[in-house]
This record gives sequence, structure tokens and C-alpha cells, in this order.
Amino acid sequence: MPNKHAAIKDLRKNKRRAARNAQVKTNIKALFKKASAFVREGNKSEAKDAIAKYQQAADKAIKTGVLNKNTAARKKSSLMKKIVA
Repeated sequence: MPNKHAAIKDLRKNKRRAARNAQVKTNIKALFKKASAFVREGNKSEAKDAIAKYQQAADKAIKTGVLNKNTAARKKSSLMKKIVA
């Protein structure tokens, strides 16, 4: 446990941030799985909607620093390749 007041406050902030980041990451993973499932089923209209929602969430996560830019680009690209194929 930290001794200084500022260190204690930093610890509180880090816990809150970690919880928020974890929530965003799980949401993004769920959106990716949902979009992949629609693509696998062959449901193109719903797949396009799900992919759009995934892209929006991923871009927001990149902006806030939760997700790496290249990781998001790779996953978006893989989803688009699946829907075209």
C-alpha cells in the first residue's frame, strides 16, 4: 500500500481506469464475435451492421488508448475480407 497521499490517489485512479478499459475491451470482443457469427451464418445485412458497430467501437477505443491501432486495423480488415468472400 502506498504511503503518500498522491500515490494513494493514483492507485484509486488506476483501478477505475483499469475497470473502464476492461469493460471496453470485453465489449469490443463481443462485437467482433457477433459480427464473425453473422458472417459465418451468411447473414450479410446483419453482418454489415455488426461490422459497422465494431468499427465504430474500435475507433473510439483507439482514440482513448485502450486498443492498439494496428490490432484494430488487422481485425477490421479480417472482418471485411470474410464478408466479401
